Amino acid sequence: MSHGRERHEKDCLNCGTIVQGRYCQHCGQENIEPKENFWQLLNHFFNDVTHFDGKFLPSVKYVLFRPGFLPKEYVKGRRASYLNPVRMYIFTSAIFFLLFFTFFTREAGELVTNITINKKSPEQIMALDSVSFAAFTAGLNKEDGKDSVPMTRAEFRKYVDSLKAKVGINFSSGRYKSKEEYDSLLKLGIKKHNWIQRQLTYKEIAINRKYGNDQQKIVNALKETFLHSIPQMLFVSLPLVALLLKLLYVRRRKEFYYISHLIFGGYLYIFIFLLLLVVFGLNRLDDSLHWGFLRFLSTILIISIFVYEYLALKNFYRQSWGKTLLKFILLSILFAILILLLFLIFGALSVFKI
Repeated sequence: MSHGRERHEKDCLNCGTIVQGRYCQHCGQENIEPKENFWQLLNHFFNDVTHFDGKFLPSVKYVLFRPGFLPKEYVKGRRASYLNPVRMYIFTSAIFFLLFFTFFTREAGELVTNITINKKSPEQIMALDSVSFAAFTAGLNKEDGKDSVPMTRAEFRKYVDSLKAKVGINFSSGRYKSKEEYDSLLKLGIKKHNWIQRQLTYKEIAINRKYGNDQQKIVNALKETFLHSIPQMLFVSLPLVALLLKLLYVRRRKEFYYISHLIFGGYLYIFIFLLLLVVFGLNRLDDSLHWGFLRFLSTILIISIFVYEYLALKNFYRQSWGKTLLKFILLSILFAILILLLFLIFGALSVFKI
């Protein structure tokens, strides 16, 4: 039951039926005041998604501590006691990516600037006195196979810019000032590019024009666009993982339908989301407290994902330990290949989105 105030009027706002109690006996809508404040709306959403009437917390407990149990219950038809797997997937993935984008996209966007040279930041090097600066930069030239002579501070700034330019894709070559210039070279036959090369060049020109040939802005925009495509990538990967499971258990096709594999994969993803939330929290805590065992605990939790996957396969598909181990290895290899391909595809799409 929600905490909304019940209306004095007894006509249902949804269907017009005269309501006998708090809920309409015809359509089931609660007869409460339609005006809600923000907290009432948030509470209504949270209760509706998670079903905190006893389903959410037990479902989380089973997901975390009983690998393969909930998908097996779902396939057997015992579903009323547990939170719907689709709702649970949407809720946990939404929380996961909300926290992920809140805490980690800013750090990803700063990767280009956070470079160090011989364990010193460019700012620390620039702050050195003249003698130390000359000795340090002379050593840099020597490391690069050049004459061991000091750099000026202007030369050092260019050196730092060249290091930043090596991080990411180089869109800032500036080969063509405009699309018109490039088209004219194509018409004259000076450049002979196929359709794919032309589209990539057009995109390069557009990106350089949009970001003013600023390599750092381009790389940061590309990383942010790619990070925001990860939820879509995982959503696309889920039915493909179900297809891999169907192929691995093709001899059990009369017992396990495609939807059975999809439900299994969904619960596996839910477990990974929940566990990674704990890992992210431990890493944040370690950044503040610098307790070494927190990092070690995070590593153990990451390893436990693979242990959980193996046990879930064993419990759900009910095969021997040896067969399960073989299929676990095959699934892990195929999943790694799948994720690599999706990374490449979504990475390429990110280029065309920025």
